[in-house]
Amino acid sequence: MAGPEWKSARAAGLLALALGACGGGGGGNGGSPPPPPPPPANQPPVFSSAGNVSVSENTAGSFYTISVADPEGGAVTLSVVPGGDEAAFNVNLAGASIAFAQPPDFEAPQDGNSDNVYQLTLEASDSAGLTARLTLTVTVSDVVEGMALRRVGSGFTQPLFVTGLPGTGQLIVLEKGGRARLLDPASGVTDPVDFLTLSGTIGTTGEGGLLGIAFSPAFASDRTFYVNVTNTAGDTEIRRYQTFPGTPDQGDPSTEDRILFMDQPDSNHNGGWLDFGPDGLLYIPTGDGGGGGDPRDWAQDPDTLFGKLLRIDPSADDFPADPDRDYAIPADNVYPGGAGGRPEIYATGLRNPFRCSFDSVTGDLFIGDVGQGAVEEIDRIGTDEPGVNFGWDLQEGTQSYAGGIDMASFRDPVAEYGHGSGPMQGNSVTGGYVHRGNVDPIRDQYVFGDFVSGNIWSLPASSLVNGSTVPSSAFVRLNDSLVPDAGALGNISSFGEDEAGNLYIVSYSSGDIFQVVSTP
Repeated sequence: MAGPEWKSARAAGLLALALGACGGGGGGNGGSPPPPPPPPANQPPVFSSAGNVSVSENTAGSFYTISVADPEGGAVTLSVVPGGDEAAFNVNLAGASIAFAQPPDFEAPQDGNSDNVYQLTLEASDSAGLTARLTLTVTVSDVVEGMALRRVGSGFTQPLFVTGLPGTGQLIVLEKGGRARLLDPASGVTDPVDFLTLSGTIGTTGEGGLLGIAFSPAFASDRTFYVNVTNTAGDTEIRRYQTFPGTPDQGDPSTEDRILFMDQPDSNHNGGWLDFGPDGLLYIPTGDGGGGGDPRDWAQDPDTLFGKLLRIDPSADDFPADPDRDYAIPADNVYPGGAGGRPEIYATGLRNPFRCSFDSVTGDLFIGDVGQGAVEEIDRIGTDEPGVNFGWDLQEGTQSYAGGIDMASFRDPVAEYGHGSGPMQGNSVTGGYVHRGNVDPIRDQYVFGDFVSGNIWSLPASSLVNGSTVPSSAFVRLNDSLVPDAGALGNISSFGEDEAGNLYIVSYSSGDIFQVVSTP
């Protein structure tokens, strides 16, 4: 049996073994704690906002919030990397938001390859100079849009025409009585000071008055414009004016220069429109002299200016001894030397081309020629087609008139409609415009109407091709969509465009001016 000494020694050994097993006081590191782990490496910023978004066309304001952070919690600096579609955006780097510079238009994309997919590359940097990039892809989606008629001006007396004042957002509204007035379509305010007042020098009997205005292609520098009026005796005059120096929004009556005179026998069929073509020449469609049925057979007579499309160059003067012929003759007119006909003539066979327009894309002239008793027509001619004959007074539209023979050389209208009160009829065409602006339902459509019936129609411009005539059954009637938001639309005397290509309609009877606008 063991003694107490043995038990004491055994207990001391067990205690030492237990302490060693718990690591107390022993080990290979000499008793020092393990070293701390190394600090993590600095990480670049991280984008958490989406890289692909879809935006509906016409979206205005911010559509995207940039979300990026530094893993270490430090400050992040944002920048835009050039080389994409950044010009199409307004990027608020301080506010971390993105908007389109202009509301996107699906039908007129502004991205690099015009596929409505825009790309913008963002870069984020931290305080240590580490960077991260995000290429944002923005896809613009189409929206089926409608249209409406918004009144932008009122209180006019027998307005006959509207057009934009070059270099401004203002409109020029012509009143039959002789006032050319300034209208701001954004505010609806009419300037108390007229652009030009000719009330004392013109006559307004019948279809006379202040009928048309055209601005020189170099208006910004030469301040020159032209008007088509009937004088106090009822004769047609094309007059030239300039604005006051330094005042492009006010014409100077003292600068009047009558450059062309036509001894008008009757008080109707004055035509009235005029404008410069893409060739820089002044085009003047004229009526057949008035009366009914062209009693003098002037529309087919090459020795008179009536019933024609005239083309002149008012920047020069081939007739210095004649105060009523202050212009030059383009070399490729039909009778440039005067042999066989008047040298001013570019085309023949018109009845009363009251309202016309040049297509801003093709450069072709569309003519609304008012009919006699059965047919209203739209004609088309290029600026490289001298000598076209539209057929009046042997043809009314595509129909024979008063036993006239349909000559193979006559050019038929590109569209026509019959007289009556139905939805596809009327009695006096008001020529319109090919809309190349931003109203989807009528984009690339020729929009026109009728003074008497009040109908408004559209046709694809691509369907208006010389050699075929579009019947009224193919017209799209717009009256149900173009309901005025105020005022009244009656007796459409003109359509018009401003500098931005917006389309306007002039209501003769109510004195209102309307703009065709898009609706969601």
